Amino acid sequence: MRRISHFISGVITSDTRSKIGPVFNPATGAQIAEVEMASSHTVAQAVESASTAFSSWSEVPASARARIMFRFKDLLERRADDFAKMVSLEHGKTLDDARGEIVRGMEVIEFACGIPHLMKGEFSDQVGRGIDTFSKRHAVGVCAGITPFNFPIMVPLWMLPIAIVCGNTFVLKPSEKDPSASLMLAELLMEAGLPAGVLNVVNGGREAVDDLLLHPNVAAISFVGSTIVGEHIYKTAAAHGKRVQALCGAKNHMVVMPDADLDQTVDALVGAAYGSAGERCMAISVAVAVGDVGDELIRRLSPRVRSLKIGAGCNPDTEMGPLVTQEHRAKVLSYIAKGVEEGAELVVDGRRASLCDIDTGFYVGASLFDNVAPSMCIYKDEIFGPVLAIVRVPSLGAAIELINLHEYGNGASIFTSSGDAARAFDHQVSTGMVGINVPIPVPVAFHSFGGWKRSAFGDRNVYGPEGVGFYTRLKTTTSRWSSGTRVSGLAMPTLG
Repeated sequence: MRRISHFISGVITSDTRSKIGPVFNPATGAQIAEVEMASSHTVAQAVESASTAFSSWSEVPASARARIMFRFKDLLERRADDFAKMVSLEHGKTLDDARGEIVRGMEVIEFACGIPHLMKGEFSDQVGRGIDTFSKRHAVGVCAGITPFNFPIMVPLWMLPIAIVCGNTFVLKPSEKDPSASLMLAELLMEAGLPAGVLNVVNGGREAVDDLLLHPNVAAISFVGSTIVGEHIYKTAAAHGKRVQALCGAKNHMVVMPDADLDQTVDALVGAAYGSAGERCMAISVAVAVGDVGDELIRRLSPRVRSLKIGAGCNPDTEMGPLVTQEHRAKVLSYIAKGVEEGAELVVDGRRASLCDIDTGFYVGASLFDNVAPSMCIYKDEIFGPVLAIVRVPSLGAAIELINLHEYGNGASIFTSSGDAARAFDHQVSTGMVGINVPIPVPVAFHSFGGWKRSAFGDRNVYGPEGVGFYTRLKTTTSRWSSGTRVSGLAMPTLG
């Protein structure tokens, strides 16, 4: 059986101390590989490799670092089909969805290629007599990324290209559920000319994460995943003096106004709720029907949900693949049962579709609930599966209040023909990302991604300008070169 190891100092590295974990093909339920779960020794080895590489890599000119990223992006574009097939095999998502995440990841690489401009400092001439002030950005050191199973290419590419071009070295800890793509990325970066040790990959679970959080040579931690884990990472790493950006759970709402184009809205809602089987932190899991639009929304939406083609991601006809593991499938099924128990109306029952049509694999069909109340678990909790809840409210104000009262604040969208409604929504809603007639408002790479409330911990968002700020430290120098001028006395110096 194929064995997945680690990538340290430019080579695949096995760990004889490792425990072994299974890697499954979610479409069949069969184990297809085994992954080594890094011991503390291997994590320390990876951090040491990154620490050793930092001194020379941080001195490489930004333009030379950017050229490696240019080559990396070109190689990834050529190999995109290979990467998509691996993602589909280990995660279960469709090939089209896998190709889509690769494209979004490549957009961050393209942004990172502009690092010579992005790291430019500022200069102020003659702030005082013969005195100039200038600022510059420095790399922070060894950075670590802890990434989730649902985007095994895109999320690592939110982090490592920007960290690396800023002059840092990086240790990536991907999800043990679909680890192969991260090793493929590391090998491709070496092919592009990245020096050994600048990027290292360690596979593992909580023990490997905690080793990274506690290691004194790790200066910054980036994380994407659940709120429970993200809060632990934030508190632990911050307590040990590390920078932290942690992007966490979500319950994203789409407000549907009575004046919305319902053909456009339903198309958007089907893709946003059920794409990647709902395993997206920006998936729309709640549709908020305002006024009298609810009945017509359900009438148009339910046949589309029932007709979704479920199957293996490698099948070109598949619209929705399986969930990532049997355990996660059981969790999603339990939420559907809980919704029925709590009194929501199950308009489309995905349990029936999955059990009747698919004999093997970790499948759950698309489910649609109507008349969901804010007190219900299927409204409050992040299910992370193909379950959409419809909540009915009387007004836009009630819709905004509903969203703002939720503990998560990742993203929210509104579908409307009214500029006034759209502007009020954008101004008043308490989420970090907003879509106006856009269902999944993931910012492009030259902006930044991040939520509010318990959807994020830390002071900086990922990629874009916020990413550059996170992976650099600002140094400001005040310089005097004029001759014959003396500074004396004990009073606070001024620059007059």
